[in-house]
Amino acid sequence: MPVIMHVDGVYPQNGENCFIAPNATIVGDVIMGNDCSVWFNAVIRGDVNSIRMGNKVNVQDGAVIHCTYKKTKAIIGNNVSIGHNALVHGCTLHDNVLVGMGAIVMDNAVVHSNTIIAAGAVVLENTVCEPASIYAGVPAKKVKSIEPEQISGEIDRIANNYVRYADWFRDQV
Repeated sequence: MPVIMHVDGVYPQNGENCFIAPNATIVGDVIMGNDCSVWFNAVIRGDVNSIRMGNKVNVQDGAVIHCTYKKTKAIIGNNVSIGHNALVHGCTLHDNVLVGMGAIVMDNAVVHSNTIIAAGAVVLENTVCEPASIYAGVPAKKVKSIEPEQISGEIDRIANNYVRYADWFRDQV
């Protein structure tokens, strides 16, 4: 069973058709939309501030979403993929964002829509990532603009695949 705990009486809430892996952890002030998935060993800690997730968000294996006490919230739009072992901390991810494996997005950063944060990138505190762009490196910098086919070929494809993958497991938990 997943670890789902309240903090001061505030319980996580999820929308319809969500999948939560048996060893995922979700605590406190977390609200997720429909068709979301939280994968193996992922942690979503809404203990020190709120976490809001739109529809069709997937939080892949080992990823962590957290905030800073009474300072930053995590706001995640629709159709967002947070890759394996990524860290999303007190930031805003708009719609149609892909955070690559092992990437870090820090407090008060804003990642605008249709943007890819490359695997291993570190988006520093207060950084604003332009829409329709790819950011890579440490610290993350814009490396190029995204073509429309990359939005459907990468961002949409991955988010849609994770809705399908969740269907494979849903009846087993």
